[in-house]
Amino acid sequence: MPASPHPCLTCGACCASFRVDFSEHETQEMGGDVPDGLAVEVAGGTCRMRGTDHSPPRCAALMGRVGEKAACGIYEWRPSPCREFEAGSEACERARRRHGLTPYPA
Repeated sequence: MPASPHPCLTCGACCASFRVDFSEHETQEMGGDVPDGLAVEVAGGTCRMRGTDHSPPRCAALMGRVGEKAACGIYEWRPSPCREFEAGSEACERARRRHGLTPYPA
């Protein structure tokens, strides 16, 4: 029997729930990995992932449909807030509820 996909690959709620701010030093222009076209300058050396300040938010790097099949188009180059986000955390559960999804599988 094939293994089930990681729950995040059928979720994506975090990518469509929060603003994602990070240091400008994480952009490619400044020597980091985040593609410049996906970073919007905010102020004071801070950038935001394009689309995450919209209402409702949806990261421009999110591919697929929340709650069905979702993936990060820049997974290897995603900014630190995305790398640090914990599946199953309180923020994860809040995002899942916001999109009408069941709690993160234990």
